[in-house]
Amino acid sequence: MPEDARFLTLADVAEVLNTSSAQVYALVRRGELPAIKIGGRGQWRVERSQLEEFIQRMYAETRSFVEEHPFVDAEAAPADSESSDL
Repeated sequence: MPEDARFLTLADVAEVLNTSSAQVYALVRRGELPAIKIGGRGQWRVERSQLEEFIQRMYAETRSFVEEHPFVDAEAAPADSESSDL
């Protein structure tokens, strides 16, 4: 895929995201990743800038998720059964 290409195929997007073309197609069909359908055969294309915006949105959503669901280290937190014995 050329680095300066404005539009990417779903296969190109899948390569960038390290996922399958089917997963990218699902993202497009759900409207999560904006794309256009071109030509008589209706080939999907994703604008490179839209892909970058999607990636940034996913980073922001992940940050929010992590903030709302903090990781609790099982070894650091006292177990309920141990604390009830005291």
